[in-house]
Amino acid sequence: MPSRGSFIRFAARATSSARSAYGRVPIRWRLAGGSAALTLVILCGFAVIVGVLTTHRIRSDFNDRVRDTATDLGHRIVVRPGRTPVCQAPDLETFGSPENAQIRVVTLDGVPLCQTRGAPDFGVPRSTAQVDGYRVESRVIRLFPLGQAILQYARPLSDIEHTIDKVRFFLALGILGGAGLALLAGLAISRRAMSPIAQLTSVAREIERTRDPSLRVPHPAADDEVAELARTLEGMLKSLDQARGETEAMLVRQRAFVADASHELRTPLTSVLANLELLSEQLDGEMKSTADSALRSSRRMRRLVGDLLLLARADSGRTPPRALTDVGAVVTEAVAELEPLAGDRELSVDAERAVVDGTRDELHRMAANLVENAIHHTPAGTAVHASVHRREGFVEVVVEDDGPGVPPDLVPRVFERFVRGGGERAGSAGLGLAIVQAVAHSHGGSVSLESANGRGARFVVRLPAAPERAPAKAQAV
Repeated sequence: MPSRGSFIRFAARATSSARSAYGRVPIRWRLAGGSAALTLVILCGFAVIVGVLTTHRIRSDFNDRVRDTATDLGHRIVVRPGRTPVCQAPDLETFGSPENAQIRVVTLDGVPLCQTRGAPDFGVPRSTAQVDGYRVESRVIRLFPLGQAILQYARPLSDIEHTIDKVRFFLALGILGGAGLALLAGLAISRRAMSPIAQLTSVAREIERTRDPSLRVPHPAADDEVAELARTLEGMLKSLDQARGETEAMLVRQRAFVADASHELRTPLTSVLANLELLSEQLDGEMKSTADSALRSSRRMRRLVGDLLLLARADSGRTPPRALTDVGAVVTEAVAELEPLAGDRELSVDAERAVVDGTRDELHRMAANLVENAIHHTPAGTAVHASVHRREGFVEVVVEDDGPGVPPDLVPRVFERFVRGGGERAGSAGLGLAIVQAVAHSHGGSVSLESANGRGARFVVRLPAAPERAPAKAQAV
């Protein structure tokens, strides 16, 4: 037998399910259903009152007619002198009613003296009774020379029951019709009332799709709560549009500053590097070590400035001149340049000829960043493999390793700027993979990461392939 606690839990789940199902019903259907339900309750109450009063009135009128007819018959039925003291049925038929009324004349002991054809036995006379579906009225009459007798006048109750059933039928029909009309009217009214909400929803979806808060919200004709909501949303969108404009202007200024600063820094950095290289050749001992350290820092600075300049160009949409470029040759060159950094790691490449319409320097930076990222984030003894293959309509560049992989919490942000992972380059600027993504996007491609923690990482770049109309024009090593 289920316990009280299980019953309560079942009831709670059922209530929660009902609420959840009700919450999925559109508001206009809820409004229409609510108005129809309220109308149904009101009509049911009205029908009960009308039905009770009407039924009581019909029964009362029926009883009054039976009573009056019985009294009238009691005054009119007589027996002429000289006739046998037995009433004849045809005499009573002349007083009969065309509405299936029955008449009996009985003695005070209930012995029938005369009756209409088919009249049932109503039993011991009483003034008023209901017997076998009849309303019976009894009156004491005087019959000569028989003395007193009892007149019983009866009308079938089916006469009024049929009328009462009709009343109930029409009341029920009125209830259903009224509820149906209330539902239709509620749907029409709620649809008209919800139409501005639907327009607001459409505009909101369009803003979500286009990410353009400059779109304007339609204002309802009525000055009601929906119009107030529309005005509020309009003000919010204007504020968002203004904030977006200010943010875009700030970003444009920031990108211009970064691009200009990076461009302006390239010349002095090149000069500093040249002087440091010359100075390092002329020094020895501790001074040479200091100069070499400054030279390494300057090279990192030049690389960082180059990265910032590349990202600034990508953000502004400005791209250097492009030409047909063999990505396979570019990746092979990048792997060869990074071979000294591999150390005890096994570095390999499998690149076939695959031509794209792009900028060779940017593609080289993309490939070098992917391979260098794999080298610096895998321990000694692991394998790093780069491959380039032509697929249907695009070129696929894959750099994969069998190292520890990318931490799960870092995977969603791995291509963001200034995001640094662990490994030997934990102190880097965190722009390497951001540049990979920027280069891939600027060439109309994409980059993705497939990583399982502890089972290596696999970076896949897909670039639109270019038709090799003239292989000799492709930029190669």
